[in-house]
Amino acid sequence: MNRLSVKYLWLFAVLFTAIGISACTGSRKAVRAPIKEQGAEYLVGKLKENELKFHQFSAKFSATYTVDQKKTNVSGNLRIAYDSIIWIAITPALGIEAVRFMLTPDSIKYLNRLDNTFLVQNFSYINQLLNKTLDYDMAQSFLTGNDFSLYESNTFKASVENQQYKLNTENRRKIRRAVRHSEEEISIPLQTIWLDPETFKISKVLLKEAERDNRKFIATYEGFEDVGGKMIPSILDFKIETSEKKVRIKIVFTKMQIDQDLTFPFKIPENYKELKDLQPVKK
Repeated sequence: MNRLSVKYLWLFAVLFTAIGISACTGSRKAVRAPIKEQGAEYLVGKLKENELKFHQFSAKFSATYTVDQKKTNVSGNLRIAYDSIIWIAITPALGIEAVRFMLTPDSIKYLNRLDNTFLVQNFSYINQLLNKTLDYDMAQSFLTGNDFSLYESNTFKASVENQQYKLNTENRRKIRRAVRHSEEEISIPLQTIWLDPETFKISKVLLKEAERDNRKFIATYEGFEDVGGKMIPSILDFKIETSEKKVRIKIVFTKMQIDQDLTFPFKIPENYKELKDLQPVKK
């Protein structure tokens, strides 16, 4: 693995969990008849009804991370304990783990086995690092193809676009009871969700911040598989676009499992050096 790939590993880990698109190749069921107009309340209800519900989720993954036209291919393991822990082990080459990463609603932990370093920070560090408003609920939702569970859902407007249902909202706010004492007010400036008209699963999400250098985040979900009677996307394709940079992370899940007993090991060796900061990689 070259030096450039090593430099980008930590950023890939943060982006993979924290935010995280053009459509992937693959088949989609043809809609046999024109879909009927439905109200936003009905569509939000069907969306919530058909979301992935789980206590624990795990998968192996392969991913391609592209920034400034430079690609890094990695693989690894993902484990999630609902509303509690997101755990990722990344193996760039030869099956040797290079980076371990754990995210909780309050903290971010990073372990780099390539240079014997570690970092432990409050969750707000991710926002400082990426200049982006994020929280644990968003990260968990992006990785499972769900809608945000801690944000208001009564401001959506419904429509139909390209044979899919479309939900659109502005200034979607975090529900008051979910706001932590130390958090600044969090809202989503512009959000659009596209739903498959047969399964009511999310096929695409767009977040846009027009006042901040046209920043956009687009997530597309395909390759849905039946795992324990629940439909889970196996292909996740994320794009982060600003006026200056484009980042893409394409992830393919395999060996997905629901509600199996999992462990989330994160032991820091005594000889590892603590980092106080991880500066974003410059162009």
